Amino acid sequence: MIIQCFENPEHAIDWCQAVADQGLTLGFVPTMGALHEGHQTLVRQATLENDRVCVSIFVNPLQFGESKDLETYPRDFESDAKMLEQAGCHMAFTGTLAEFFPGRLDPEGGLLPEYLLDPGPFAESLEGEFRPGHFEGVATIVGRFFEILKPTRAYFGQKDCQQALVVRDLAQRMHGPEVVVCTTHRETSGMAFSSRNTRLDEAGRRAGMFISRALFGARALWFQGERNPAELSRFMHSVLNQGDLRVEYASIRDPEQWSGEQPDGPLTRAVALIAARAGDVRLIDNMLLSVGNDAACKEG
Repeated sequence: MIIQCFENPEHAIDWCQAVADQGLTLGFVPTMGALHEGHQTLVRQATLENDRVCVSIFVNPLQFGESKDLETYPRDFESDAKMLEQAGCHMAFTGTLAEFFPGRLDPEGGLLPEYLLDPGPFAESLEGEFRPGHFEGVATIVGRFFEILKPTRAYFGQKDCQQALVVRDLAQRMHGPEVVVCTTHRETSGMAFSSRNTRLDEAGRRAGMFISRALFGARALWFQGERNPAELSRFMHSVLNQGDLRVEYASIRDPEQWSGEQPDGPLTRAVALIAARAGDVRLIDNMLLSVGNDAACKEG
C-alpha cells in the first residue's frame, strides 16, 4: 500500500470526507512529526480498529512555551511519511497555522485569542504549571482536527498522560470522537520513546534512565502495599537525585479525579508523573501504579 500525502489541509479534509461517504471508519493519530517507534505503535493499533487511518504531521506553534524548542524541533515530512507507510497508514498531511485557521490569525500570524479552546480541569498543575499555555494550544489544534476531519477514533500515547486526559475531556465535550490511549512504548533501557531522546548525549541518556527507574520503583512499592502519595513521591525523588537531573516534579495523582495539588490521603488508584531536565533536554514520563500496564487513561 502506498501512503497518500497532502501538504494542503483541504485535500486531507476531502479525503476524510470520501472515507465517511463510503461508510468506513477513520482512525486519526495527531503528531508533530519526528516520528519514532512509539508513533508507529499508535498507527498499528489504529489500523487494527479502523478501515482507514490518517496522521497529521504539524509542529503546532500554539503549544510551545519556549521559542527555542519550536525553532529546533526536527522536521522531515518525507522521512516521517515513509515510516507511517511501513506502519500501514493510509494518509498523512501537514499544513500551516493559517491553513488550519483561515481568517483567524492576527497581523503577527498568531491565532486570535477568541479561537483558543479551554483545555479544561485536567490541565491544572504539573505540565499546566511548568508549560503555561501548552494545553490551551493542544486543545485548540486537536479540537480543530476533530472538527474538520471528523474521525471515528483518535489515538494518543500514554506517555503524555495529562495531555491524554485533557484530550479525552475535550472529545467528550465535543461529543466525539472516541479517544483511545495506548500503552507507552519503551526502549530496552526502560526509557519511554520520545523525539527528544535524539537530543540526548551519552551523559544525558544515562541521567534520563533514572526517570523510568523511579517510576518502576514506585509501581513496585504500590504492589507492596504503599498507598500514601507523599511516600511514593519521596521515593521517586530519592531515585531521581541519583542522576544528573534537574527535577521539575515527581508527583502522584488520581487519574480519574484530577487535583491541582498532590492528594493527601491513601489512594485506590494512582498515576506517578515525572518531568526533569537532562542537560537542556526536558523529559516527561509517567506510569499507572494501580494496574499491571501503563494505560492510565482509559478509552473515552
